[in-house]
Amino acid sequence: MAKELWKGNEAIAEAAIRAGCDCFFGYPITPQSEVPEYMSVHLPKAGGVFVQSESEIAAINMVYGAGGAGMRAMTSSSSPGISLKQEGITYLAGAEVPAVIVNCMRGGPGLGTIQPGQGDYFQATRGGGNGDYRTVVLAPANVQEAVDFVQDAFDIADEYRNPVMVVMDGLIGQMMEPIEWKPYTRRACAEKPWAASGKFGRGHTNIINSLYIDPEACDVHNQHLSRKFALMEQREVRYERVGCEDAELIITAYGTPARIALSAMEVLRGQGVKVGLFRPITLWPFPEKPLHELAGQDHVKHILDIELSSTGQMLDDIRLAVEGQKPISYLGHAGGVMPTVEEMVEAACSALKKEVK
Repeated sequence: MAKELWKGNEAIAEAAIRAGCDCFFGYPITPQSEVPEYMSVHLPKAGGVFVQSESEIAAINMVYGAGGAGMRAMTSSSSPGISLKQEGITYLAGAEVPAVIVNCMRGGPGLGTIQPGQGDYFQATRGGGNGDYRTVVLAPANVQEAVDFVQDAFDIADEYRNPVMVVMDGLIGQMMEPIEWKPYTRRACAEKPWAASGKFGRGHTNIINSLYIDPEACDVHNQHLSRKFALMEQREVRYERVGCEDAELIITAYGTPARIALSAMEVLRGQGVKVGLFRPITLWPFPEKPLHELAGQDHVKHILDIELSSTGQMLDDIRLAVEGQKPISYLGHAGGVMPTVEEMVEAACSALKKEVK
């Protein structure tokens, strides 16, 4: 099949339409504004509904309503906008309403910068809303993966009746790359008998709600959610390993930094330094067991975590997975400054105490 050149944000929107997205609610914010812009033109042509909401808070609550009625609903934003959506996201999780949320991440904190960032890792994997809840978090490293993961996200959301996040640094949303439009087959059942969309032959109406006044009932509901999250952890872990079979040093990275790390690996391997890359694709559920097992190999001497974050956020999950088996170093920048190949080479050699050539 021939490939086509697409801009990341526009490709995401088209992928959602091809996955059967019924409704999109969003608000413009750099660097993701092309997503709602594309949706505004093309989703109505496909029979869907586009609404530019008056705010990010309104957008996520529109998603809650449409998703609760059984629609495939989606929103997108960038870091500060996702912060505003957190209350709605925890409502979605609590009421078991499927939805897709795309975060084209920029640097922070606060308004920060419009340049790419990865400082929303905690927000995505720990949840910025209240209560005990989880969202599957997919992290593409290129436009092709962004397209594939957005379509996967709709299926995962429907299967578990839970919001799913796709997070990518803003560079992926803004870059243009050749992609292949693969045939899409809906993974989850299209029927949603739980939805609040009329009786449809039922003897009762469905109520979509996350409020449980009775503490016993709320506890039972939370235990049900916990079992569902455990099932996600069992089934949905994704990761990539490159050159790890004999590596003395393992680089951990996701998104654009992982791509730069591949170039650094070529340089280091050319100098005789054995380096591998471990790339989490699901930030939650985090591939804890595979990384733990890799860190336990005798040939691995050191872990180097690289992120678009000043102090590291995925670094916490790296430490939890490695469990002290090997020393861990960190290299990162914030505000849209990308770690360079030269910096990665120097950091790797320093970690192994080898001379940079």
